[in-house]
Amino acid sequence: MKILVKLSYVGTDFSGSQVQPNARTVQGVMCEAAKEAFGVVCDVTGCSRTDAGVHALGFVCAISPRKKSGFGGELTIPAGRVGRSLGRYLPPDIAVTGAAFVPDDFHPRYDARGKSYVYRIYTGARDPFSEGRALWRPKPFSDREIETAAKCSRLFIGTHDFRAFMAAGSDVENTVRTVYSASFESEYDRARFRVSADGFLYNMVRIMVGTLLDCADGRLSSECISEAFSTGDRSVLGRTAPACGLYLESVDYGTSIDWQND
Repeated sequence: MKILVKLSYVGTDFSGSQVQPNARTVQGVMCEAAKEAFGVVCDVTGCSRTDAGVHALGFVCAISPRKKSGFGGELTIPAGRVGRSLGRYLPPDIAVTGAAFVPDDFHPRYDARGKSYVYRIYTGARDPFSEGRALWRPKPFSDREIETAAKCSRLFIGTHDFRAFMAAGSDVENTVRTVYSASFESEYDRARFRVSADGFLYNMVRIMVGTLLDCADGRLSSECISEAFSTGDRSVLGRTAPACGLYLESVDYGTSIDWQND
């Protein structure tokens, strides 16, 4: 068995989730914490590769003793104590919110059936408590702009070729994805774009958001979305929204996982 943990973290000071040389990453921090908490070198495998500055409310990763470490047994700590054990060695910007035991062949990325993201925006006066955790838009949304963004968001729903919604340089061959739900809503000085799909391409959600905002502002027509689906032309879409407003909200495994936490 291996331990599956669910994490929340503020991504501002992380250079993404995947370990890389000379950079602070979620995977690197979790590897160090697991080694201290369990007394053995562990492999940590994440559910996705989030960018620098992207946050998480429900990031999932698996922890298992490294096979070449010489440790012949299994981690025997109760799932309900994993959060507290790891938490002693984790920095304040990351926390374990749940833990469960899963079979050795479980993979947090390849066994995922879908993911959900939320992108947060705030408008009006600058808010120092939202800096780095939401996109600031100086002008409040009008009713017409909200309606336009909501209408455009619904165009993403369904099975489409999202190659135009992918960052340049990506080497993914299959760019067809199925979006289960997508919505845009605003209340007072806060707005949110939520989307869930069977998978996401690199920068896909951020390009979606940038396109919605450019359509709401009148810089683009909603027709650009269908054009992008049919042509794959990135240039017809809007900007790539900054990473600061993006949160991985949850991962769907199509089965009930008995998350525990003390």
